[in-house]
Formats: sequence, C-alpha cells, structure tokens
Amino acid sequence: MKRWSLENFDIGRPLGKGKFGNVYLARERQSKFILALKVLFKKQLEKAGVEHQLRREVEIQSHLRHPNILRLYGYFHDASRVYLILEFAPKGELYGELQRCGHFPEDRSATYIMELADALNYCHSKKVIHRDIKPENLLLGANGELKIADFGWSVHTPSSRRSTLCGTLDYLPPEMIEGKTHDEKVDSQRDLRGNPPFEAKSQEDTYRRISRVEYTYPAHLNISAGAKSLVAQLLKHNPMHRLPVQGVLCHPWVVECSTKKPTTLKAGEPGQ
Repeated sequence: MKRWSLENFDIGRPLGKGKFGNVYLARERQSKFILALKVLFKKQLEKAGVEHQLRREVEIQSHLRHPNILRLYGYFHDASRVYLILEFAPKGELYGELQRCGHFPEDRSATYIMELADALNYCHSKKVIHRDIKPENLLLGANGELKIADFGWSVHTPSSRRSTLCGTLDYLPPEMIEGKTHDEKVDSQRDLRGNPPFEAKSQEDTYRRISRVEYTYPAHLNISAGAKSLVAQLLKHNPMHRLPVQGVLCHPWVVECSTKKPTTLKAGEPGQ
C-alpha cells in the first residue's frame, strides 16, 4: 500500500468546513488526478474523544465499492493532522441543491431515493449501518448521481442490533429517540419535501413528533399518491413494519418514476 504525504498533492480551494477540520480540492501531483482532501486536526479529535469514531469511519469507508458511495482512497497523518483522500463530488451537497431548488420534481426524487436505497442495500449486505443519512451527508457526482458520504456514525455490525444514540436529531427514528436497540432499518426514514419530516421549533417538540410519527405535507406541494405511499411505509414507528431498502427499490412509485435502475437487485426482481 502506497505511503502518502502532503508532498504528493497540490492543494486548491476549500470545498467545505467541518467540526474537526476542512475539506480542500486537491490534485495528486504524479497522476494529476483530482480529488478531495479532508484535513482533520488531531487536538480537536482528541478533545471530542472521537478518535475511535474516525478509525471506524476509515476502516468502513475504505472497503466500500459502490457507484453511489463516496470512495475513500487512503489516508495519512503528520504531527498535528489526519488527512483523508476522498473522491471529489463536483456538484456538492444534495442539501445545497435542495436549498437552491426548494423541492425536487418526483422523477428526480425517485431517482435519488433509488440510488440511496441501492447504496444502503449494498451497505447492509456488508453488515454496515450508516446511521446518519441526511441531505448534508449526500453529495452529487459529475453526472448528478448521488454519493453517500460521511461514515462517521456508521458501524460494522455482524450482530445487527445496536443501542447507541447517534445521528442528527431531525432525522432520528423513534427507536433511537426511545433508547431502544436498532438495526439497519434506522437508515430507512427519508423525506421528499425539502425539510426534515419531524422538524419542530424546539428539541422537545422534535423528539415528541418523532416518537409519535407526526408529520404533514406542505399544502403548496402537489405530491402524488404513490410518493405518499412510499413515505407512509418508511415513516413507521415500529421498525419491523417499516419498508426495508429492498422494498424501496421495488416500490411501484420508485420503479415507475426513477430514471435509473438499481445495481443490487438480482435479475428478475421487481425494479430490474
């Protein structure tokens, strides 16, 4: 395995700022390959006690190979920083695109949902649960394809049941709010409307809405019955009643409206 150092890269403009460091556009000097370099400060990682989380993120993401998962090519460190060598997603965060557009038409939403479900189906087949799916952690590649990024909360879980409270409040499913064990079904709560499904003015109200699965559709959006059917099957209080990712890939609305086909379904399955 190649040993990397900062000398191997030309550093360009900043792409984003995170809690523990920054992400820069970069070019590998020998091959001229364009990539993203995530620079994390060791002192900040140690202060927050998340070194183990970073090691887990690197270990998991470096082994995943799927067109809708951001590649982690490698990593290196010096006395004060850790560097992650990542695939560059030229079109930025899905969150930014959603803010710009307000909401997406249903064919575009269905395509993103199909790509996301396909990538999660692959992750779950590898016993990996992401646990923090949200628009800010989804990037867009050169052709507008979805890329799951930021595996900081992810776990490799052969035993399948977890009980840690993690992820981002607005997107947490009921079983995590209530401190119950959870499995890969925590990755199945999505929304089409341009904002979190359980968003409220206070943290307490958000917790309450999540635990009661209280959500409404904005009156100004003409959302089809097929899309509402999918959302209703995903936003279930009991994870055993929640549509699994394979079910998302086969859902009639996704199959009909998505402009792309899944890669993880076997030939002959609905959705193929």
